[in-house]
Amino acid sequence: MTTPRERKLGYAAWVTVCLIWGTTYLGIRICLETMPPALMGGLRWTIAGLLLTGYLLARGEKLPPRSSWRGIALMAFLLLGLGNGGVVFAEQWVPSGLAAVLVATSPFWMAGVEGLLKDGERLGFNAVLGLMIGFSGILVLVWPDLALDRGDSHFILGVIAIQIAALGWSLGSAYSRRHARNDNILGTTALQMLAGGLMMTLVATATGEWQHLSFNARTLTSLVYLSTIGAIGGFVAYTYAIRHLSVSFVSLYAYINPVIAVTLGVLLLGEPFDWRMATAAALVFAGVAVVRLKGGTPAQSASAPLRRTA
Repeated sequence: MTTPRERKLGYAAWVTVCLIWGTTYLGIRICLETMPPALMGGLRWTIAGLLLTGYLLARGEKLPPRSSWRGIALMAFLLLGLGNGGVVFAEQWVPSGLAAVLVATSPFWMAGVEGLLKDGERLGFNAVLGLMIGFSGILVLVWPDLALDRGDSHFILGVIAIQIAALGWSLGSAYSRRHARNDNILGTTALQMLAGGLMMTLVATATGEWQHLSFNARTLTSLVYLSTIGAIGGFVAYTYAIRHLSVSFVSLYAYINPVIAVTLGVLLLGEPFDWRMATAAALVFAGVAVVRLKGGTPAQSASAPLRRTA
């Protein structure tokens, strides 16, 4: 059962997630200027995993036992391989700010995943209505590109990739809450990063991305930021928050990240954000808000199954 102190630290971790992950979309977009997507993700998470593992070993702390490696590998595939990898792949063609807006559909997927689980939150009328409103926002965004076969197929592929990423992230979050609450957070996170980095690197090697790798001061700086603050700081904070706060509350970071990402993308990269994108964003956020309008206290309804599990 989550203690009052753990809950307070969970809220602090959630604020940290909002600030850090709001900037990572810009960092990813910059890295992709000279780095292939799978290889960039592989290097990022491998570097982060090695740094965190080295820190833990230097302090004499033990890593999770082999009996938990299968679960860690599964979480790495869902959270990093699909979740982060899908966003990186999409940002080759989707502006960083818009990518953050599309990731805001994560609460829909989380609500759907929870609704299908025996001990999860049930899908009510508001959840279904919110899903429909949010989906209409995605349609507003991509419909001009779908109509009359005159659209940008790469842009549509990017939108689809982000939705697959959101589903993977939701599945990984649900698994983490139920099966990894008592694991050492830093040790588990370190092995997840290493496993996720290895998976992405293998994909990059299989697709011949190494021959397209290059660096400049701008992309190298972004990679260092993503591998340290963006990866270790953000991922550890998220792991802590998702274990001690309700899924409903933690997923609200999806409200905050797009505001930061869109602002940075427009100001620093000159990315477009026209009326159609603004309308789509408004519908997505409205849908998420409707999903949140549930009876009772969301934190209590989400944490009850976890108390039984613990």
